[in-house]
Amino acid sequence: MSIVRWNPIREMLAMQSALDRMFDDTRRGLGEAGSALALDVHEDDKVFTVVTSLPGVKPENINVSLHEDVLTITGEIPAQTRENARTLMQERVYGKFTRSLRLPQAVNSGAVEAVFDNGVLTLTLPKTEEAQPKQIPVKVGNGKR
Repeated sequence: MSIVRWNPIREMLAMQSALDRMFDDTRRGLGEAGSALALDVHEDDKVFTVVTSLPGVKPENINVSLHEDVLTITGEIPAQTRENARTLMQERVYGKFTRSLRLPQAVNSGAVEAVFDNGVLTLTLPKTEEAQPKQIPVKVGNGKR
């Protein structure tokens, strides 16, 4: 039986290295899988509003579809390459992306609007009449039953 000297610093450095690899792989994987598209989703009584940033993407390279209350945004962020240059660091994500979101209520697909301005895509998705809250008027009765 031999005694091995424990070095806590070496153990912490090994753990840090493992965590760095995990986060790098996760970040890289998110970009490749296309699920890195961050969305802001807001709701009021009449509409859902979805906002996402797509810097460097041309409007003609963005596709928005709505099928059975599932909103899908797809597109491609073009890679920026430089001839005769080595890449020292690359943190931005490039390539095809897709993001789908099931909306909690029915949407009037004929009235959906998509506006792309300064790299920000804003979708306005009006709810159907059936999905909007209804006010029920209260009548005053004569008190007789």
